[in-house]
Amino acid sequence: MRFKRIGDNEPTLGIAPLVDIVFLLLIFFMVTSHFDVASGIKIRLPKAAQRILNQDSEKITLLMDRLGKVYFKGKQLNDEALQKELRLSAGKKDIMHLVLQADKDTKLGRVVQIMDLAKMAGIRSIIIAARLPLEGR
Repeated sequence: MRFKRIGDNEPTLGIAPLVDIVFLLLIFFMVTSHFDVASGIKIRLPKAAQRILNQDSEKITLLMDRLGKVYFKGKQLNDEALQKELRLSAGKKDIMHLVLQADKDTKLGRVVQIMDLAKMAGIRSIIIAARLPLEGR
């Protein structure tokens, strides 16, 4: 009489296909990543303790220097022109998020003015950009 062993015919999973899948995923994420390249305006972002992840890709980025001047798509705009541009951009692409990259020496009152202006233009959420501290420093 022939008895079946318990260890016979157990499925095994090879490590080579798993490594291939991981590398393919890595390549996919590297190719599909989008990086915002800041224009030539010099700003120093404040530091933050942790990162806030945002999964939405449709956003508007504003830069604000330490004097309170606001730049949109590399052009300096006054408040009226900025509100018009924000309203057009938000309505055209149905953008709900604004990333505000303000210099850390900018006055808080000016930042709040721009935030109010964006809310009046139809922006639903405002994200204030910050720089994460480097590990080991």
